[in-house]
Amino acid sequence: MEKIVNEGSPLEEERKENIDENLEMKKENIEENNEENISQDASCPQEDIEENDDDNEILFNLKEENSRLNSELEALKDRLLRLNAEYDNYRKRTSKEKEGIYDDACEDILKNILPVLDNLERAVSAEGDVDDLKKGIEMTLRQFYDALEKLQVEEISTEGEFDPNWHNAVMHMEDDNYGTNQVAEVFQKGYKRGDKVIRYSMVKVAN
Repeated sequence: MEKIVNEGSPLEEERKENIDENLEMKKENIEENNEENISQDASCPQEDIEENDDDNEILFNLKEENSRLNSELEALKDRLLRLNAEYDNYRKRTSKEKEGIYDDACEDILKNILPVLDNLERAVSAEGDVDDLKKGIEMTLRQFYDALEKLQVEEISTEGEFDPNWHNAVMHMEDDNYGTNQVAEVFQKGYKRGDKVIRYSMVKVAN
């Protein structure tokens, strides 16, 4: 049989206080749980966001660096192509210039040599005695020497001692009539233009 509690009695007041305390405790527990859940839910996404931001920044920097390197590579390729084209043009131009210089040099030489050839041909077809032929040859030689002088070509001297810079020794002999290392005989004359040897003098050297 249930115990009847009158409203306003001490038992009723105590019962209400217990109920209120239980409700308050449950409320506090619920609030604490909610705060923890909110804190956890809030902290995890924040860390993820920060990590994502770092990854995005690294990816952005890598893309920027890749773009910069590609630009530099393209610039280097373009520069290399230009240099290659310029070098090819330079090579062709210098080759053509060298051919032109060589042709001009040959032309200058031939202009001075051809008159000598003309005189030799006249001497062959001319009639006369030995003295006339000799005079004709001497005149042709003088003309040839004049042509060499115009071309600044001169004979290499063989007087004095042997000099390997100008002479080519093909024979050697012992003779007291000559000094040491002296040119004793010339087999073939040598010629030079300035300091450049065109043909070495072929000589015999004594002692």
